[in-house]
Amino acid sequence: MKPEPTLTSNKKRLAILVGIISKSQEEDRSQEFLEELQFLAETYGVETKKWFTQKIEKPDKSTFIGKGKVEEIKTFGKEHQIDMIIFDDELSPSQQRNLEKAFGIKILDRTNLILEIFSQRAQTAHAKAQVQLARLQYLLPRLTGMWTHLERQRVGTGTRGGSGEKEIETDRRNIRDKISALKEQLKVIDRQMATQRKSRGDMIRVALVGYTNVGKSTIMNLLSKSEVFAENKLFATLDTTVRKVTIENLYFLLSDTVGFIRKLPTQLVESFKSTLDEVREADVLLHVV
Repeated sequence: MKPEPTLTSNKKRLAILVGIISKSQEEDRSQEFLEELQFLAETYGVETKKWFTQKIEKPDKSTFIGKGKVEEIKTFGKEHQIDMIIFDDELSPSQQRNLEKAFGIKILDRTNLILEIFSQRAQTAHAKAQVQLARLQYLLPRLTGMWTHLERQRVGTGTRGGSGEKEIETDRRNIRDKISALKEQLKVIDRQMATQRKSRGDMIRVALVGYTNVGKSTIMNLLSKSEVFAENKLFATLDTTVRKVTIENLYFLLSDTVGFIRKLPTQLVESFKSTLDEVREADVLLHVV
């Protein structure tokens, strides 16, 4: 059964979620992903009004879903004053542009939604740099599509090429420079964190790992009697927190880590390798389920 959200008195942004059922992603799996996507939307501050799914061999190159499904969603969206449509898979720049034109409202894919949440929740310089790096890596391959769209609007002005090509090259260069600078910044932070880990001596290290929002920070607070931020939302923790814990005569270091999620954007896998060093160097992994 698809969830029927209960509308609250507070006016929230309303969203439609869209997923596909294919040979590589069966109906049960699609249902699980959409449940997770709804939780992501709630974390972002958006209320889900309805799910739409479509059985399809492979995504449509221009609109991801079929034209009939586009019209069905468009009609529902207008009737219920929907603010945005969130797709469970990553959209190409042309798909996103075509969908925005078709629906006339904000379009997000899963990758962009996760990046938005990470941007909201990043607190430290380390987390902010990681998130900014991921966002730029997501944006870089999409510049061509963005500028192609602008160039088409210039047709008939008497100019040939040039302006858009120069602009996109400038933007690409600026983004690449920022990416390089962020990577260097993260290398410095990583070295500092590695030094901190070495300074902890020979104490046993235990790392809490598991799905996002499964309760790792709550367990951390109970065991270490500390005040680690814990909330019933996805990605409440974006930075590794380490505490010294004593149980009877046993002393050890306990670390809380960023939670796992399915379909994690590749940009974040790369950007958060440094965060996962804490897990790699642990003596014991406590998998919270």
